[in-house]
Amino acid sequence: MKRPFNIMAKPVGPSCNLSCDYCFYLHKAELYGGTGSFRMDDAVLERFIKTYIVSQPGPEVPFVWQGGEPTLRGLEFFQTAVELQKRHIPAGRRFTNAIQTNGTLLNRAWAEFFRQEQFLVGLSLDGPQNFHDQYRKDSAGRGTWTRVLEAFSLLREYNVDVNILCVVSRVNAEYPKQMYRFFRELGAEYVQFIPLVEKGDQGAVSARSVTGSLYGSFLVTVFNEWVQDGLGDVFVQDFEEALRGVAGMGSGLCVLSEECGNQLILEHNGDLYSCDHFVSRDYFLGNIMSSDLSSMLNSDVQQAFRRKKTELPAACLECSVRNLCHGGCPKNRLETENGTGLNWLCEGRKQFFTYVRPFMEILAAALKQGQFAVHAQKQLGELLKATWDVSRNDPCPCGSGVKYKKCCYD
Repeated sequence: MKRPFNIMAKPVGPSCNLSCDYCFYLHKAELYGGTGSFRMDDAVLERFIKTYIVSQPGPEVPFVWQGGEPTLRGLEFFQTAVELQKRHIPAGRRFTNAIQTNGTLLNRAWAEFFRQEQFLVGLSLDGPQNFHDQYRKDSAGRGTWTRVLEAFSLLREYNVDVNILCVVSRVNAEYPKQMYRFFRELGAEYVQFIPLVEKGDQGAVSARSVTGSLYGSFLVTVFNEWVQDGLGDVFVQDFEEALRGVAGMGSGLCVLSEECGNQLILEHNGDLYSCDHFVSRDYFLGNIMSSDLSSMLNSDVQQAFRRKKTELPAACLECSVRNLCHGGCPKNRLETENGTGLNWLCEGRKQFFTYVRPFMEILAAALKQGQFAVHAQKQLGELLKATWDVSRNDPCPCGSGVKYKKCCYD
């Protein structure tokens, strides 16, 4: 039986029109000499589409386009891609398209195309302007917030489905209520929070990276806001994945899955790598122009990559939320003299999952009975009220370990 997997294709490799401070992919150009064209040609595009469709086990074939900035490849490239998808998809099967973009190059032609071809657009937006422009800048060092908001409005005008992709750094993580309310007022229906964890060559974590405890408190605070006014209206990926885990459905997110290896990267020239965060010669699987896709997926390199995530330290194996976290993304694990250590975000993940589990058990029970999540609103509200009915000197209910008056007390 074929194993489900996704390939994120990069039509322009690491090329981008922005120069975001925390971007981890721009330097991947060094793998290909650092200069020159990083444009996927039509031969690679068609080969990818044909082999990807054949290799997918289910009736739906999910295409995902990333960068760099994929719109640099031009609208015509994606029009060709859709034509090829329609040509090669067998009867009885269907395909979907999603694209991740910074939004600064979008115009009405793009919006009309996305609407017509039903693209899902992931738009990078790190919250209010003072937070977004802190790190998301163009090549001239100018903030991009205004242009991204214009792109969001344009996509909404054309009824394009938009997912907000928000990087959570040490800067904006300090303001969870402001962040959530900004997205709520903006009219965002889907928000994916991406914790920023940057490690240098020696393994040191950067100052702008969010800490585990701060990320945990951020998620708990946002969750409390969401329970009160966003349930049923706003999709927050972390909360939906927690619900899936508590309900015993398993995670649909690689970060929280038991194994890695189902989210691969295709570079502009057809090179295939194990993962977006492991694009290096150590994780090079081959090239689709000369190697069989199924063979690359089942190669020794990829199988070893899958197993690596299951190699957990003792603290993870004994953790009460292991079945919800599975050690997190391997890229965020800290190396010790004895091998693999805890994940940099471990403290926060445990804090969040421990806090939300009783809420998710209520939601899971409601869904099991065939009810919508909003039908559990009263029970959730009662639990929220009881949870936070504490004195100023009690431990904070968020699970931080700090007194309430020094933590979430307003």
